[in-house]
Amino acid sequence: MTTTGELDPKLFSADAIAEETKTLNDGLVKIMEPMAEWWVVGADKVREARKTGSTVFPAPVMLDRAKTIQIDGPAGKIPLRVLAPEKSRGVYLHVHGGGHVLGAADQQDRLLEIIADTTGLTAISVEYRLAPENPFPAGPDDCEAAARWVVANAKDFGGTKLATGGESAGAHLAALTILRLRDKHGIMPFHAANLVFGVFDLGLTPSARQFGNERLVLRTLDIEKFGEAFLPNMTREERRDPAISPLYADLKGLCPALFTIGTRDALMDDSLFMHARWVAAGNEAVLDVYPGGCHGFTAFPNAQSFASIKAQCDFINRALS
Repeated sequence: MTTTGELDPKLFSADAIAEETKTLNDGLVKIMEPMAEWWVVGADKVREARKTGSTVFPAPVMLDRAKTIQIDGPAGKIPLRVLAPEKSRGVYLHVHGGGHVLGAADQQDRLLEIIADTTGLTAISVEYRLAPENPFPAGPDDCEAAARWVVANAKDFGGTKLATGGESAGAHLAALTILRLRDKHGIMPFHAANLVFGVFDLGLTPSARQFGNERLVLRTLDIEKFGEAFLPNMTREERRDPAISPLYADLKGLCPALFTIGTRDALMDDSLFMHARWVAAGNEAVLDVYPGGCHGFTAFPNAQSFASIKAQCDFINRALS
């Protein structure tokens, strides 16, 4: 395991952006520009559209090898999407993205299949409660309950090797879950945290505030609207409570982490800052930066996506070894 300590400014230059990435970004902006806003048409309508591939993201593929089970949660049953490799040595606890409002546990089977088969971990994705119907702390509570269940039942999945991770809001919830297990339950069971273009400051980092109106998957306005749904009636300063924004938490004694981010992501500073704080707290961490990568770039078939998913799997395998 290595820890990066110095950033190359060339990664953030326009010259570093590949033509394929530029073409992808231009195409995404063109597709998204006329799309209805979720807060106008309603979250349910956009959730249904995601199921059918009627948004900017590719239609999810439901794999026959994946199954859904249910566990007890703080407000009823929590569905878990389970995808096991041929021979499992533990669990990768996954948390899906979607701004705490959109997304579902069964909408990234292909990604979890790659992670499961490459790392030898059974991928378990949490169907946590979504805002605005269920604002904070509903989602984090469900993820905490799922993590405790995984820790207690890990041997049923072939071993005690444990990792966690997620994308966007999922990375945020994965980080909160790690902190909750440490602070509330006195345990640090995970060997690795795979935190992909996460939001770690719900009060908005500089890059989130300054990104502007270009509809490249995630704008400043989108971040603000997701925040209002997840944390209603809270000021930006209140949203920086360490129990909400892990960037402000005590990060000592945590597992190794990989932070993945693209330079055209409104949440770029979240990963840059969180990586620095993770290392400064004495933990191992790796920062993987993709020139021109937009928010959610790993969902689209392209060279950066393939490279990133491979890097995520390699990181987990190194951490578990």
